[in-house]
Amino acid sequence: MMAEEREAMSPTKIGFGILWTACWTGIPIKAVIAVIVMTMGLVHFEGRFGLAVVMLLISPVAVFAIPIIMAVFGTHFGEGIGLEILFWFSIPVDIWALGLVGRTFFLERLRKEPPDGLGLAIWWRAALVGAFFLPALWGAVSFVTDNAITASRSMAEIESLRKLFDNGLPIAERIGLELTIWGTISSALLTVLSLIGVSIFGQIIRRISENCKPTSENYQGLITRWDLMRVPTDQGLLLTSLAGVGVVFSLMFWSILPVTTPHPHECCKKPDVRVEPVFKPVESLSSSAQRVATLAAQIGAMEQQKVDMKDQKEKGRGKAEGGTAKDSSAKTKL
Repeated sequence: MMAEEREAMSPTKIGFGILWTACWTGIPIKAVIAVIVMTMGLVHFEGRFGLAVVMLLISPVAVFAIPIIMAVFGTHFGEGIGLEILFWFSIPVDIWALGLVGRTFFLERLRKEPPDGLGLAIWWRAALVGAFFLPALWGAVSFVTDNAITASRSMAEIESLRKLFDNGLPIAERIGLELTIWGTISSALLTVLSLIGVSIFGQIIRRISENCKPTSENYQGLITRWDLMRVPTDQGLLLTSLAGVGVVFSLMFWSILPVTTPHPHECCKKPDVRVEPVFKPVESLSSSAQRVATLAAQIGAMEQQKVDMKDQKEKGRGKAEGGTAKDSSAKTKL
């Protein structure tokens, strides 16, 4: 029953089982390399950064296809020598990941003895197929997408829709209609072509497995072999090596990051902003009452000062008038 199930396994299932696992096995290592080269300023990705990450960091079959796509279609994923560095570092990582996943898949699902150099054998075949298939997929999806966008815009301008709405199709509804039409067509084509590519990859794996002899162990023996494949001979050396590599990459990252991190120029520094104190209603009312009392006392003192000055002026005027009256009476007597 198990043998019949293995024989009936479709190439698409085989290809997806190895390719998907190999992608996520190698991506942590390639992601570290990508972060380092970006931190050093060796690569500057353009607007298609997400697609570049998917094709460069995840897919192990795109190492030869990306330069062909950039040369044939004039597409630029980024600039800088870091893109080439990422290409070259991805090759050994992909070979290791495909070898590890391939040996596990051969033993677990196909029950075949994995041959020596399985990772390299799978990688160069997959990279060769990807060099022809991925550019064809890129061109086909781009061509269909452009035509679908043109057709969707033409459909939005038809007379029946203009009659349905007074001023034509509204902008929001028009955008939604166009995205639905060409997005559905492009997604369907991309899905179909991707399944074809995965099926081709699975057919390569099946042909490699046809030349391998079946395993002689039972399921318990296979489990033991899987465990031993992942247990290194010198565990202390492996742990020390991984810790040392992690420390080196961490020091490289933190030593490079402050230099390449954008910072404001001296002429563009923002002024210091004082933090306003917390508003306290009770203290504010008490201080306001004290200010009112102080101002009232000052006003009272000023008014009293004015009254005193007025009294002094009146007294001085009275004295002056009394002296003038005495002088006049003295002159009359004379």
